[in-house]
Amino acid sequence: MPQKYQNLKQSRKFKKSSQLWLRRQLNDEYVEKAKIMGFRSRASFKIIEIDEKFKIFKKNKIVVDLGSAPGGWSQYCVDKVGHNNVLAIDLLPMPEIAGVKFLQQDFLADDAVVKIQQSLKEIPYNSKGLCDVLMSDMASNTMGDQTTDHLRIIGLLEEALDLSLKILKVNGCFIGKIFQGGSSDLILKKLRGNFSQVRYFKPQSSRQDSAETYLIATGFKQLQSI
Repeated sequence: MPQKYQNLKQSRKFKKSSQLWLRRQLNDEYVEKAKIMGFRSRASFKIIEIDEKFKIFKKNKIVVDLGSAPGGWSQYCVDKVGHNNVLAIDLLPMPEIAGVKFLQQDFLADDAVVKIQQSLKEIPYNSKGLCDVLMSDMASNTMGDQTTDHLRIIGLLEEALDLSLKILKVNGCFIGKIFQGGSSDLILKKLRGNFSQVRYFKPQSSRQDSAETYLIATGFKQLQSI
């Protein structure tokens, strides 16, 4: 019996939402491609598309991957920027990736900025503890209430942006996930006030039924004092 058919039969044991997720996974070409290419998740293709469009990751650039687990974005970036130039951060554990430093840390904690900067200072020739790119593919867990979910998503993106304003080098880049119709005026004002250019981009590898898109802000202007 074909493996996919077996999995579909087994999926009937789960609740309806889980059945839909499993069937979507089984029919997702990017899930298959990720397995073939050795990527940890289909999300790798999103950052590949972003990089191909905006030419962000170059040799010796220093990257912070916020909410990194399971590591698909870090896995791609370390090959582009070089070993030991990627700092991955997540509240959850993440299996080791060669050349990637992992910090298991709640980035919203009071001591987070100091710990992140200390980790960045351990990168050779980076005594100021700054990075060239801060990227975030995070999305908060949904609660089922549209208004509450919207506020949680916006709040998480704003926190990631605030962190980037503290640790980015001049001319640095911020990449953050948002959902269509979900950008707040405050976030856009902060982005446009601190970066030379702000653009939206939806990768083709994003699921067609997903409202996710990405804010790409380039040309960071000035480091804020902490």
